[in-house]
Amino acid sequence: MSNYHIKNLEEYFHVYKKSIQEPEVFWEEIAEEHFTWREKWTNVLSWDFSKPEIKWFENAKLNITENCIDRHLPTRGDKTAIIFEPNSPDEDALHISYNELHERVCKFANVLKLNGVAKGDRVIIYLPMIPELAVSVLACARIGAVHSVVFAGFSSTALSTRINDCEAKMVITSDGSYRGKKTIDLKGIVDEALDESPGVETVLVAKRINSEITMKSGRDIWLEPLLENASSECEIEIMDAEDPLFILYTSGSTGKPKGMLHTTAGYMVFTAYTFKNVFQYQDDDVYWCTADIGWITGHSYIVYGPLCNGATTLMFEGVPSYPDYGRFWQIVEEHKVNQFYTAPTAIRALAKENVDFVNSYDLSSLKVLGSVGEPINEEAWCWYNEHVGKKKSPIVDTWWQTETGGILISPIPHVTPTKPTFATLPLPGIEPALMDENGEEINGNQVDGKLCVKKPWPSIARTIWGDHQRYKETYFSAYENKYFTGDGALRDETGYYRITGRVDDVIIVSGHNMGTAPIEDAINEHPMVAESAIVGFPHDVKGNALYGFVTLKEVDESSETDNLRKQINQLITEQIGPIAKLDKIQFVNGLPKTRSGKIMRRILRKIATNDTGNLGDISTLLNPEVVQDIMDNSLQ
Repeated sequence: MSNYHIKNLEEYFHVYKKSIQEPEVFWEEIAEEHFTWREKWTNVLSWDFSKPEIKWFENAKLNITENCIDRHLPTRGDKTAIIFEPNSPDEDALHISYNELHERVCKFANVLKLNGVAKGDRVIIYLPMIPELAVSVLACARIGAVHSVVFAGFSSTALSTRINDCEAKMVITSDGSYRGKKTIDLKGIVDEALDESPGVETVLVAKRINSEITMKSGRDIWLEPLLENASSECEIEIMDAEDPLFILYTSGSTGKPKGMLHTTAGYMVFTAYTFKNVFQYQDDDVYWCTADIGWITGHSYIVYGPLCNGATTLMFEGVPSYPDYGRFWQIVEEHKVNQFYTAPTAIRALAKENVDFVNSYDLSSLKVLGSVGEPINEEAWCWYNEHVGKKKSPIVDTWWQTETGGILISPIPHVTPTKPTFATLPLPGIEPALMDENGEEINGNQVDGKLCVKKPWPSIARTIWGDHQRYKETYFSAYENKYFTGDGALRDETGYYRITGRVDDVIIVSGHNMGTAPIEDAINEHPMVAESAIVGFPHDVKGNALYGFVTLKEVDESSETDNLRKQINQLITEQIGPIAKLDKIQFVNGLPKTRSGKIMRRILRKIATNDTGNLGDISTLLNPEVVQDIMDNSLQ
């Protein structure tokens, strides 16, 4: 029985049991049978969560691009590897075969080498969802450079923070990008970022929107002529199993973003394995994940997981609402998409529109629907199931994180019976635990607690770049010898898991983790602002939106509060990006604080969600009188 492709529930339980009882044997079999290695490992796993130190497939030698591309060439060379669907339906889709992908990646890798990039160097990629994004990621991996993709919706400040943190020597960008009807000046944003990031030696610029841009002599180089002249052969760099593959930044609840470091072999094995099972991918299927490669979902389930399996993976440059709300379904019909993986935010936005946008297209090719980014609410699940899946395509509600590298809890289609809003059962190799307030594990079913994982899985992030202590404190200090996810969860009577949301100061907005601290820091830079506190409140499209409570240095009755709100959101856009803007801003005389000066966000959360019936004991506050004042003037 192959453990690689689970086909029924009995097999799932058998495979799962083996993966927990004998993890080394389980993962060794999968690694041996399904991947190409230059040298075999001397030890499958060594780990110590108290340090924390985790190593998988120790001393093995490989290159992930050989597994994503080269090994498929003899049998799948002419098969489409990537379908690029542009922003506008008037522009033709592009089909890139495995042979063509090999040539593109080799050429790009040679361009990187000619411009001084070597094994271990960090390269920041700030590109729209165009083929060059996937190709540049793979080109870095081919020569052993560490890629760090920054979502091209982030501001210049957010970009320069990431460049400086990983000490990148090169940035890859484009003249601009299309987003629906708009164009965005990406190169201008990069130029602004580099004023604060003098360490960057080279900027490679792809042409996408053919805009007039400034090219700085000696630093900025057009990409296309370099690619034309580059050799189409590039030997792989032999990597150690634990060599860094990429750094991906995620919002923390405090301070600067965390650069999660993922290494090569374990990440490859786990993303490939989970892709195959969670999407039940078959050889001629067309698979589409609507995420941006700037997020972990795009890394694992647009690029590495699908390509390791020799799949056809679709990349979409545009947005679900352009030119109209039928765009997703038109693409599904046109490319006969079999697996469709998107976020609850997109589903909720589409569900608000006329259902004719869905019904106008033939969606009969769909076999599996996926949801990612945050727990999906029941209404959205039911709409998705009925109108998109026509009640015949199972929905995989996947739970995982940037830090986990791959999906940890999810139904397997046609294997695990689904239940709306539940991520259901852990995948093989994943041993979850629910913890109580005293740090004890809660056994049995029909319980809820804080979600931890007991043992390492192959794609767990190994550290925070440049700050191992922060890695230890964030993920391994709350509960002894366990990885703490930062999420709460409940386990129902059958053992199914439902994720209940973040338990720290991170708010999930449209599927993106937004740390409150960086947003508050941006607001507090406004000369009129004394202090601020951000909480989330339910939003029928985004899932959560941001509510800001702001105190001003001087309260001037005549001050233009609407104008001030605009200025505050402008500051946030500049510091972080438009995705972090506040939906509501309430100016308050003071914030509820403990005697030690800590802002009581729990109370603000209740006010923001209009749940003021039971605020709990507020007598211990330094200033209990402000609570009534905030409630009287709340925007709810």
